[in-house]
Amino acid sequence: MGSPADRDEAKFALHATRARSFGAHAAAYAEHRPDYPVAAIRWALAAVADRRPPTVLDLGAGTGKLTEGLLEIGATVIAVEPDEHMRAELIRRFPHVTAHAGAAEAIPLADASVDAIVAGQAFHWFDLDRAYPEFIRVLRPGGVLAALWNTDDSSVEWVAGLKQVAGSSASTALPPSGQVDLPAHPLFGEHVIERSTFPHRHRRTAESLTATIGTQSHLLVISPEERAEVLGRISDYLRGRPETTEGEFDLPILTLALRSTLRAAD
Repeated sequence: MGSPADRDEAKFALHATRARSFGAHAAAYAEHRPDYPVAAIRWALAAVADRRPPTVLDLGAGTGKLTEGLLEIGATVIAVEPDEHMRAELIRRFPHVTAHAGAAEAIPLADASVDAIVAGQAFHWFDLDRAYPEFIRVLRPGGVLAALWNTDDSSVEWVAGLKQVAGSSASTALPPSGQVDLPAHPLFGEHVIERSTFPHRHRRTAESLTATIGTQSHLLVISPEERAEVLGRISDYLRGRPETTEGEFDLPILTLALRSTLRAAD
């Protein structure tokens, strides 16, 4: 069974491996992952909406799924992404967006250079002890720190059933997005982390939803044999449900958004 320390080390190693797993599948990620609802993005950035346009850092930007929504609301976007393949896909899709190699723990931007930092489906990968001082450094006074996650709406019966059949040996739980907290810091200590949830949907077929789930990190780090078994199980399930067996359907999604605001200078 191993000692608790050994289990913690193994869990940390798996977490790190999952965090690095996306680059080889960047094109599939860009094709199959859902976008983010504009209402959630506007809510996250409400405190800086009067800055026209706000300069927003999309941190851990991946292939630009959140970048697209930020551009839609008129923000000036700077993308930072550590994986060269994900970053190349973002640049291919949005050639006019400034994109840097970098990470939350070492943001390659000047002090007080952005009005907001947002992370889409990425915040749980950050080393917050190292990242938090960087957030403070690059944000302007009154700036926003926000994170968004798309999660399947398991209150829908067939979606809950899908979650049950889609597990793998690497499906150790990440911190539930609703339970993520920011570490204490004097500049944020006065502010409660606000949370809100937004309904969303992703138009899919049985084949494309299977491909979408195949871009999740726990299915990218397992053996080819187990991956094929899990994806086959998912496909069989979707083919056997009346809601998903033929043609296109909507996957119900809940988008969780968290935000906090840097206090203005005295």
